Formats: sequence, C-alpha cells, structure tokens
Amino acid sequence: MSNKSPNPHFSPEQVHEITEQFAISGMTCQSCATRIEKVLSKKSAIHQATVNFATEVLQISYDANKTDRDEVMAWVAKAGFEAVPMADRQDQQKMPWDLIILWGLSLPFWVGMLGMLFGSHALMMPVWIQFALASVVQVVFGARFYLGAWASIRGGLANMDVLVALGTTAIWAYSSYVWLTDLHAMHMVYFEASVMVIAFVRLGKYLEHRTKTQSLNSLGLLTQLIPTEVNRRIDGQWVKTNIDHIEVGDVLLANTGDKIAVDGVVKSGFGVCNESHLTGESLLIDKHIGDMVYAGSVLSDGSIEYQAAATGAKTQLGDMMSALQDAQGTKADIARFADKVAAVFVPVVVALAMVSFMANYLLGAEFDIALMRGVAVLVIACPCALGLATPAAIMAGMGTAARHGVWFKDAVSLESAGSIDSIIFDKTGTLTLGRPSVQKIQSLSDKMSEEQALGLTASIEQYASHPLANALVEAAKDKNLPLYEVSDIQSTTGQGLIGYIDGIGWLKVGTPKFIGLASWQTEDHWMDASLVGLAVDDVPMAIFGLSDTLKADAHSIISRIHHDGIETYLMSGDRQSVVDGVANQLGITAAFGQMSPRDKLSAIETLKSQGKTVAMVGDGVNDAPAMAAAHASFAVGGATDVAKHTASARLLGESLSHVFYAYRIARMTLTNIKQNFFFALVYNCIGIPLAAIGLLNPMMAAAAMALSSISVLLNAMRLKRVQLMPREAQSDRSVS
Repeated sequence: MSNKSPNPHFSPEQVHEITEQFAISGMTCQSCATRIEKVLSKKSAIHQATVNFATEVLQISYDANKTDRDEVMAWVAKAGFEAVPMADRQDQQKMPWDLIILWGLSLPFWVGMLGMLFGSHALMMPVWIQFALASVVQVVFGARFYLGAWASIRGGLANMDVLVALGTTAIWAYSSYVWLTDLHAMHMVYFEASVMVIAFVRLGKYLEHRTKTQSLNSLGLLTQLIPTEVNRRIDGQWVKTNIDHIEVGDVLLANTGDKIAVDGVVKSGFGVCNESHLTGESLLIDKHIGDMVYAGSVLSDGSIEYQAAATGAKTQLGDMMSALQDAQGTKADIARFADKVAAVFVPVVVALAMVSFMANYLLGAEFDIALMRGVAVLVIACPCALGLATPAAIMAGMGTAARHGVWFKDAVSLESAGSIDSIIFDKTGTLTLGRPSVQKIQSLSDKMSEEQALGLTASIEQYASHPLANALVEAAKDKNLPLYEVSDIQSTTGQGLIGYIDGIGWLKVGTPKFIGLASWQTEDHWMDASLVGLAVDDVPMAIFGLSDTLKADAHSIISRIHHDGIETYLMSGDRQSVVDGVANQLGITAAFGQMSPRDKLSAIETLKSQGKTVAMVGDGVNDAPAMAAAHASFAVGGATDVAKHTASARLLGESLSHVFYAYRIARMTLTNIKQNFFFALVYNCIGIPLAAIGLLNPMMAAAAMALSSISVLLNAMRLKRVQLMPREAQSDRSVS
C-alpha cells in the first residue's frame, strides 16, 4: 500500500495492530508530510505511517499494546501539526476571516503601487504607517510561518515555512533598518513586498485547500447521493424521518425521482432504478419484489416499499466511500520522487538564494536590489506544487474510477494497473456470463422433432442440479414446452440420468457415450460445446450442444484493448477446444485450456520473466493465486470473496467494460502525474533564474508560486471530466 518500509523496531509477536486515519492540519508543503512520517517512524509502537499531502490524511498502523490514539495525536502535535480522527474532521468551506483581514491590510499598499505605475508617489502612505501595517502583518499573520519554520527545523527537515519566514523577515528587517536610520528614505523601503508575499502565500494555500476538498475529492459528492429524509412507515402511516434515525428492519417508501436511502429489499410495488453510482453502467434495472435496492440509487420510475437491510457505512455506498477514503490515503511508488526532492529542496533553495544575493551584490547591484533578488529566489522555489503532483492526480483518478465502477485497493494498485501491457482473462464468469445455454439441437431420428426431444430431456433434467441440466430446463420453459411425469429416476455419477415416462419408454439423458454415441464430435462446429444426449429405449434420439454465453460487450472491449496495444491471453480449466472457440470468436492473442490454478500461476511468472507487465482478470477461488502473482489484478462483478480480497481492484456490474475503464483510468492518471511534475518543476526551472537576475520581484514570485500549485490541481481535475468511451460504444450490447 505505502512506499514506506516497515519500522525496524516493529515486532510481529503479540501485537494488537490497529490501522487508523487522522486529518492533519498545518501542513504547507510536501516537506511537512515527509517530516511527520519521519517523526512517527522513529516510535517503536508505529508499524507504518504514511501522510498524503493532497488529502491531508495520516494513515497509520500501530501496536495498540504500546500506544493509543491520544499519544499518536500528541506526537504529531510535537512535530508542529494538529491531528484529529477523520470522524471529527471539519473541512473549511468559507474564506477565513484572518485572510480577509490580511488582504484588507494590504489594500493601502496596492493603492500606493498603483500610483507608482503612473509615476506618482502621491498615493503612497507615510513610511511610519507602512512600517506599522507591515509589522502587524509580519508578527500576527506571519506567526504561523515562524511557528511552522521552528517546528520544521527542530524536526530536522526544513519546509516551505522556512523559506517564507526567511524571505519576509529579510525584507521587513532591511526596510525597518533603512527607515530607522533615515526617516525620509521613502523610496528605499520595501514593506509592501513582505506584506504581499505573506498575503499571496496565504491566499494560494487557501485556494489550494479549497480546490482539494471541493473539486478533487469525490467523497463529498458521494455523500450528496444520500437523501437527508425518507418516508418511513410508523403505525401504518408514512412519516418523514431523518436518515440518521433509520434502522435495519424499517419499511421505507420511494416514489419516482426519489433517491434510495439505504440498502434494502423490495417488499411491494415495482420500480426502475439507476445504479450507475455503484456500477458505472447507465442501464436502468427493473426492481421486483424480493430484489435488492442500494443506497444512492435513483428510482427513475415506479413506486416501491423496501425494508432496510443495511444502513450508513454498512451499505454498498458506504463501503465504497470507505474504500475510496482508504485508497486515497495511500501513496504510489512514484511519489518517492517528490519525497526525495522535498527532503533536500529547502536547503538547496536557501543556498541558491544566498548565491544569488552574493553574486548580484558582488557584480555591482545595490544591497537592497541584491537582497530582493535573493528573497525572490526563496519565494518562487517553494515546493508546494511538487508535493501535490502525485496525490492530487491519485485523488482525481480514484474518484473517476469509482464513478465508473472500479474500486482500486490503494495508490500502488492504480499505479501498477497504469503500466500493464498484457491482460490474462479467465473464461467462465469473466468473458462469459457463467451460465450455459442451449446453442445447438440435432435430432437423430425422423420419429422425433427437436422440440419433442427438448421437452423429454427437460422432463428428466428437472430432477438434476447440474448447470447443464438447469439450462435445458430453462430452454424448455422458454419455448413453453410441457414437461412429463417421470418415474424410476436413476442417477449414474458423472454420466447422466435414467427415467421412465408412460407412453414413451425408458429415457437416458447424459453424455454421448452414456446414450451410446461414443464416436460423436466428428463435426468441428460441435467441438466447443458441452454435449448432452437423449436416448429412448437405448436408441439415440437427439444431441444438444450447450455453451456459455459471451458477455454482451466482450467483442467491443477486447477490440479496444488490442487497439491500446495490449496483448490478451485466455486461461481456463475448460477443454482446449472450448477455450480455443472463445478465443477465436474474440480474437484473443493466445488461449490455454485445462489449466489448473498452479498452471495459471506458472504462466504468469513466465510472462513476467519475459519482461511483460501483466494483469489478471478473474472471479473464482481458483484464480486467486494467479491474481496475487500478477502486477495488477481485477475481480469482476460477482467474484468470490477470496478473489475480491486478492485483487488490486474490484470491478462492479456485469459489463466487461470495467476492465477497460480500470487500466485506461490508471494509465491516464500516470500521465497526469508526469504532467504535474512538469508543471511543478517548470516554474522553478524558469522562475529561479528569472528571480536571480531581477525579472521577478518577491511579490510576483509569491503569485507565481501559488499559480504553480493551482496549475497542478487544475490539471489533476481534468481526470474528473474524461470521456473513456464514446456513448454509442457504451450502449453496444451485441451478443455473440
């Protein structure tokens, strides 16, 4: 999950391990997140600690026998930050008053600078007023930077607060010295610069936080899917009730246009539900008595009464929100780049600022000019955007994936899925529906029609529980064929059934060999089917070919996967002829039949040894070893619990398109991260030289620093608006 290595002090013996999440406040850049991790990892009770700068979340595993939640929060506080349990988190939505006051105090400086643009100093405030206002800003509003800088230095890893505190203090102290030594030196002071740097940095951090909490994180949007009130039946009357008061067993009412409040079972009525928030599929689903409805779904038509089966965090939507929150709190391996840079960034920047100041001064620039250029280097180089590059894209990518019915386990899983070049599919339940159906019927006697044969066979097979038997019975029911009464039922394990029908005779239903057709399957078009035969009084009368039905979008999705340059493989325990038939229909690169779980595992290891980055798509217990061995793995809708637990991501819904969504979103997220690194670094690569030669003053540098963070966030937000598949392709349900 995390890129952090386990704490060397950690011992797995007699450990009561707890994993929790805390909301962290007070962080200003990636260096802050790195420092919290460093402080906590030194504690013997901590197994693992990961801080996500973008989500402002600490995910920590600790030994409950050695520490507790309060002590963890105390350790974070000693590092200079505040930690609160996620349940107590209160995201700030409105602009804070201190920021409004700060910009109010900076307004007179703006007026003075506006006058200077037109060559007039008439609008400039007296220097003593400038000194007074700048001192208030420096001491009161700059206090958070001083406190953060001191905590950072004490923790052994400098952060953005150090740069801002150094830069603004240098400007304010120099301007104060000049004024106090020459009370008429109005044109030699730069109080406006220190004020504006603090104002721009504070505004930038506020906009950054607002963008992260309102635009990138999908949790707030998911919360809005739940209605605040719902009609509950109390003593035979429908009463509007707050959602927090709904309990399991309550009977609720939903009419056309209403949102389903909790997971429940339809007790009466009929409706049509949109469950796209869970599955990513926009198809409307009919809901009859006995069917499940899920919290957050919209009843597009109809009216139903449903009984609450799960509420709050125990609903499917609650589970998705919990999974998304946990996943967004983790780090991808690519985040190591930002961590490594942040660890050395601030000392390097301070050194560059000193070099800039000395070089400018020694080359003839006046002291104040050299100082301003050195300060500008400090301000432009704040590593905020660098720390946002990876987590911002991960947040947006995971939110987009969740809306498309893909739940990634953690950031590492998403990163791995974005690098795959080969996908291995299981057959039954993955590419196919997992439900065999009658595809071919051939009468072997002029005395019996195909429909008569099907009716007789279904009459015997209704006493069996095999999937092939069920398929034959369903086929007969679909054709409204009458079923006969059968007596003297006898079963031969692995072969078939024998029974007697009055007026017909003794019937055998089972394998071709069982009914006396040992040489059957000479025709190629029967090779990919499971065969069931019918004999009457030991005379073969009919043969049925049954095969699993391909999922409706299997053709189109495999085609799109190939279009993206990804190789496909089919591995199944079924007969090689059946597997080849499915692979030929879909154009899959290579197919392997009669594969045991160990065979699948070995095949994946072979592909990995050839340098391929492999993903495994499966649904059963037998797929779990291969899924664990693959670089990435996807458990399709309806998968077993073992497969879901093993997989990198869970795919909801029946559509195969979720496999396409999973790797495509992951691939786009990786591209977005690299773009974010570009935006983060290009400002520094361009801005530092410009600041060093005087083309960027400290105020412009502060604005550019804020702009770099906003650029990264806006770029990450593009992931929320991606069009993964044309609408006409989404509605394609051509069945092979």
